[in-house]
Amino acid sequence: MADNTGSGGAFTAGTTRLTHAGVLAMLAAAADKAEAMGQHQCIVIVDASGVSLGELRMDGGKYLSQKSARAKARTAASIRAPSANVPEAIRAGIPAATEGDVTALPGGLPIVFDGVVVGGIGIGSGSGVQDVEVANAALSAIGADLFE
Repeated sequence: MADNTGSGGAFTAGTTRLTHAGVLAMLAAAADKAEAMGQHQCIVIVDASGVSLGELRMDGGKYLSQKSARAKARTAASIRAPSANVPEAIRAGIPAATEGDVTALPGGLPIVFDGVVVGGIGIGSGSGVQDVEVANAALSAIGADLFE
């Protein structure tokens, strides 16, 4: 029998997680990049399980873009890849099947350090290319892996 005294032994695992300082740095970097681009973006950061850690709707950001940004972040964290990578064969049914929690829209990126996904970031209100550019600015601010 395994020795589980005191530490949880075989029943627990250590995890890497995003700190609140990391979330704040990402929100600030994304907002700065969006502002420099003249965009009114909605920014959502979630942990690896899809729970919101921080959200910002910039002045002029749209309510529905906040919802799509949240879905993009959750999708990226869940599939451990950009939200635009949802397989073509299931794209049409995903929004209905997940009550809007998963989307194939571009603008969601996983937050990855050394191959470990610690969360996702979703950006909404610009074009897909603009959303990814803003998301990468946030990832760069904390030294996470960047995506195309």
